[in-house]
Amino acid sequence: MPVKDLCTAYLAALDAGDLDAVLRLFSPGAQVVSPLYGTMPARAFYAALFADTKASDTELLNIFEQSETGGAVALHFRYGWILADGTPVAFEVVDVIELTEARDGFAKLTIIYDTAPLRSDWTAVHNG
Repeated sequence: MPVKDLCTAYLAALDAGDLDAVLRLFSPGAQVVSPLYGTMPARAFYAALFADTKASDTELLNIFEQSETGGAVALHFRYGWILADGTPVAFEVVDVIELTEARDGFAKLTIIYDTAPLRSDWTAVHNG
């Protein structure tokens, strides 16, 4: 699957809250590094994220590829996130994705965004 298709499939699975669809994009043992959740196996991270989510809506802004044969891609998008308690938050995010050697999946995903505007809302929902 072309890298652009992997990225759009990832955003569609996030929007749908579809754990199985997200996990099909990750290699076994893949890790996610998140500014809110820390470093976790992909399965644990997305299970926690979807448990904390009532709905989400993404808008793709850019895809930056290291090169046509490189091992990384950055996905820049707007993330509209409705927390489990109904609190809406929205922000721009960049996901840096390390691709598998075959470039057919995600080996590691590092999420980058400013958590300050939403940390108190997330903490209240996550710990409440």
